[in-house]
Amino acid sequence: MQQGPTADGTARGRTRPPSQADVAALAGVSSQTVSRVANNRSNVEPETRERVLSAMRVLGYQRNSAARALTLGRFHVLGVVTFDVTAQGNARTLAAISRAAQRAGYSLNVVCVEDQTERAVQQAVRQLTDQAVDGLVVIEAQILDRPGFSVTSGVPVVVADGDPERRFPSVDTDQAAGATAATRHLLGLGHRTVWHLGGPQDSYAARRRAAAWHAALKAAGAPVPPLRYGDWTAEDGYRIGRELAARPDVTAVFAANDHLALGLLRALHEAGRRVPEDVSVAGFDDLPEAAYYLPPLTTVRQDFEEVGRQCVARLLAQIEAPGTAGDAPVVVAPELVVRASTAPPPAPRG
Repeated sequence: MQQGPTADGTARGRTRPPSQADVAALAGVSSQTVSRVANNRSNVEPETRERVLSAMRVLGYQRNSAARALTLGRFHVLGVVTFDVTAQGNARTLAAISRAAQRAGYSLNVVCVEDQTERAVQQAVRQLTDQAVDGLVVIEAQILDRPGFSVTSGVPVVVADGDPERRFPSVDTDQAAGATAATRHLLGLGHRTVWHLGGPQDSYAARRRAAAWHAALKAAGAPVPPLRYGDWTAEDGYRIGRELAARPDVTAVFAANDHLALGLLRALHEAGRRVPEDVSVAGFDDLPEAAYYLPPLTTVRQDFEEVGRQCVARLLAQIEAPGTAGDAPVVVAPELVVRASTAPPPAPRG
């Protein structure tokens, strides 16, 4: 004999999960109203919505994602294809995308690509679309083996930190503006020229920063020193920094990121070159630790939160109304943060 419901609307001895009918009975509304609340429809009175949500919490009701996807034609899942997640820029961009997606009611599936090839990216895209996603963000970052990179996904795509010439909507920090600001800041302090400790040659961001540094020196009529390429690590900053520290003509260095700047600071310290009295150092990114370097680092702050928000916003715009996101790249302005690692050059010895 089936037992009746308890006072809170649950059935004694029931093993099945609570249904919409159970929620409706406890909240005193129709099953259609419960469905509208579960699917975030707007045509429900606030008081009624809260009553339904309260009943869901009491019963432990979980919305059926598959059924919701069939009803709405969406899965409320976004996919992200990215490269090395240990790289600072990739990691912070991914974290910002995750937070923005969560605020919009979407979860995230991530695939990390090891090979810098279009084929590897295509495989990652297929893997994500097989898992049923509503849209994709490709954090391109590294230059692939083919300049004509394309993604065949069947879902909306936004490219972050990639080539703005792609046929997809894109979002990126204004790398050129940040590098130009750092270089002009150092020149404005009176340095004859600015050396550049660059990032990897296969990085879009590193290339843009190096090109802007070069253009700023040319525009100022300053000599252009040889460009030193590294990776993004403090180890490479230290290795190349030892070479720069041995040159008395080096009085100002713009490092392509804060980790490179950290290694450079150690190399200068070991060589007896004081910062900023003998050599000024500026970085890029504004890591949380940058303000606690010794000395605190002048750097270019990237707004990763805004990059993530814009990526998700452009993707959701395409999901809601295909073709409305626009083709013009979204460029997020950086900010030069001046701290104690930069100063006028030392006075000439007479």
